[in-house]
Amino acid sequence: QLQLVESGGGLVQPGGSLRLSCAASGFTLDYYTVGWFRQAPGKEREGVSCIYSSSGSTSYADSVQGRFTISRDNAKDTVYLQMNSLKPEDTAVYYCAASSKGDFARIPRLCLMTGFFRDWGQGTQVTVSS
Repeated sequence: QLQLVESGGGLVQPGGSLRLSCAASGFTLDYYTVGWFRQAPGKEREGVSCIYSSSGSTSYADSVQGRFTISRDNAKDTVYLQMNSLKPEDTAVYYCAASSKGDFARIPRLCLMTGFFRDWGQGTQVTVSS
């Protein structure tokens, strides 16, 4: 019943920027912790960034710290991932995920784990290449 739709992916040159969107259907996204994950061919799915439901606390993978920013627009029921200074190694399919487990901001990196989430979008391709 719960649906998440990612958008905003595409082809961008190294050093460029993209903004990904995660929109909810069938539920109010501001009550959920939302995470962004990515998976490149032949690699495991990894957590990129996440934002907790109540506190708004955010977490980032070390590889994207300082370059990516996660944010929430409750009026639009959408979570964004602003990606700046993109590198070829950022190339992957990016997925958003939602969890109703609650706010675990005392364990900041918990929402970077795939097992924390049950509902997933279909993904959007991000390719960083010259």
